[in-house]
Amino acid sequence: MSTSTQSGPATPSRPAAAPAANGGSAPARRRRGPSGVLWLVLHQNRPAIRSVAILLVVVSVVLVAMHVLIQDRLGAMQQSSCYTPASWERIECRVQFGRVEMLTRMFTDILQPAVTAVPVLIGMFLGGPLLAQEYERGTVRLVLTQSVTPRRWLLTRLAVPGATVLVATAVLAALTSWVWWSDIFHRPVAFDPPFQGFTYPVLGVVPVAWSLFGLALGVLVGQLLRHTAAAVLVSGVVVAIAQAVMVAWRPFFWPLVEEEQPYQNMMGGFVKPADSWLVERGVVLADGTRMMNDECFEAASVCNEAPTSWGQYHPVSHLVPIQLVEAALLLALTALVVTVVLRRLTRAGV
Repeated sequence: MSTSTQSGPATPSRPAAAPAANGGSAPARRRRGPSGVLWLVLHQNRPAIRSVAILLVVVSVVLVAMHVLIQDRLGAMQQSSCYTPASWERIECRVQFGRVEMLTRMFTDILQPAVTAVPVLIGMFLGGPLLAQEYERGTVRLVLTQSVTPRRWLLTRLAVPGATVLVATAVLAALTSWVWWSDIFHRPVAFDPPFQGFTYPVLGVVPVAWSLFGLALGVLVGQLLRHTAAAVLVSGVVVAIAQAVMVAWRPFFWPLVEEEQPYQNMMGGFVKPADSWLVERGVVLADGTRMMNDECFEAASVCNEAPTSWGQYHPVSHLVPIQLVEAALLLALTALVVTVVLRRLTRAGV
């Protein structure tokens, strides 16, 4: 009798792996999708990405619906001969005008200020906590002890929210520019020139550049303060101050157009071209002396006798060059801020 016992049915042996075509072993299957630091950063930013996507979809739907409604009601005004301002005294035209005006005011009085505040909100809720919470948890020093270099970790940490902000604000800026250009600026119902306070920041490339700068500035504030709550509050204040400073610099981003014209006392002196940005104005006295508008408040009688007025302004054609200069400046500042953050991070784990 054999001394060996069998406890169950024999387990079938697994087939040997087929040799590779070149005679070597088959390569190991790689995991699909992001891995390592990128996977971790995507996992950390998943709530923020989801929130930004939801807000973008909602705002996009609102803007598209607003465009459709405005175009529909403007078409009805044209069919009923209510399109020209002279016809708005008629009751039926006044009703149609009021409906379009309500939609345009939603855009100029609600959406435009909200979009203008987007860089501030990005600096507060995306940029400020990004590194501040890492310092609070102590994970920054842990990262510096790993095989991943600080440069790679930081750039990956910034790349995911940066790409999210870039895509979201580019879509938002394209939609706001489209609605303003097709439904507001070229229509008789609303008066909304491009250089107005809440109009300029929602057009063209400026919203995108400001949002990226707001994100970077918030990251720097968070790195300096190292406390999430403080970083959120201070980041919003700092980005808002930066916006105010840029408003003061903006007139000098492109050469001003200077013009003289006969003084029109009834029109308040110099009369600027339509939709232009009047930066400075004054009068030229009979002896050739120039007086600025502020000086005329103290010498009103002298200015009222002036034969000539002068003004410095930006016409509508300067909108794109000014925006390009501002966007280039903001992107350069963004790169500078990221460089400062990186150097601080790599300097003994600061």
